[in-house]
Amino acid sequence: MRTSHHADHDRDALVDRKRADGVTASLVLPARDEEATIARVLAAYLPLRDEGLLDEVLVVDSLSSDRTADVAGDAGATVVAVGEVHPAIPAERGKGEAMWRGVQASTGDLVVFADADVLDAGPHYVVGLLGPLLADPAVQLVKGFYERPIVAADGTVEEHGGRVTELVARPLLSLFRPELARLVQPLAGEYAARRTLLEDVSFPIGYGVEIALLLDTFERHGTAGLAQVDLGRRTHRRQSQQQLGVMAAEVMAAALSRLGLDPVGDAMHQFAPEGHAALDTPLRVAERPPISSL
Repeated sequence: MRTSHHADHDRDALVDRKRADGVTASLVLPARDEEATIARVLAAYLPLRDEGLLDEVLVVDSLSSDRTADVAGDAGATVVAVGEVHPAIPAERGKGEAMWRGVQASTGDLVVFADADVLDAGPHYVVGLLGPLLADPAVQLVKGFYERPIVAADGTVEEHGGRVTELVARPLLSLFRPELARLVQPLAGEYAARRTLLEDVSFPIGYGVEIALLLDTFERHGTAGLAQVDLGRRTHRRQSQQQLGVMAAEVMAAALSRLGLDPVGDAMHQFAPEGHAALDTPLRVAERPPISSL
């Protein structure tokens, strides 16, 4: 697996290369109820638009109940609501849903995705992710990887993330697609791809979107179409075991459907740690069709 560090990609040189090649680049941030972090995240990325490395910075508001859209717009980003994009299909909650609509709402030949809840986002994320795409036309998808400390409510580091990766994604890949097990973080939320690829694949509407895109890229282009970049450090908030269980189920559904085993259930059945009350959470395993087919 071709691997680089974000420092290997010079910011000014990438701007020159992008202009010489005549390509455009968009940054898409799916966001739901992220008013507390979205302005700080955008402050890290918007200077790249002014410098010419990015042509647009687009926030896709995923049915937020807070002021995410207003805060993002005031910060200088272009904001679109999921329901405004391809309204013939009613919008649903889900990261993959927001990404699918974000691809349609954006215009770049190269599309970078980044999460809106990261506490230490920096411009080097985008620089590192665009570098391999601008350097080699064979590369279709670039995945980021990083150290992943998880911060508690008081700001202290409780542990490190990646439990769904290590307990679900990596075992599946090691058993069925061992070439992809060499990716450090196959479920990373920061990655970049060519529009031609993104418009040719289906998008799970939930948390299965990352592994689905990875498997579909590998199916079409093999490891020659993949690259990964060390982005340094990425700090995010802690999720509960129940939340991670739902995420794991959606990742498994997307992966197994691409391995020939379609899910038959549509809910995650769990139990509260105290009292053992039943918890049933709907799973977002539906998929949006390839944009090129619309």
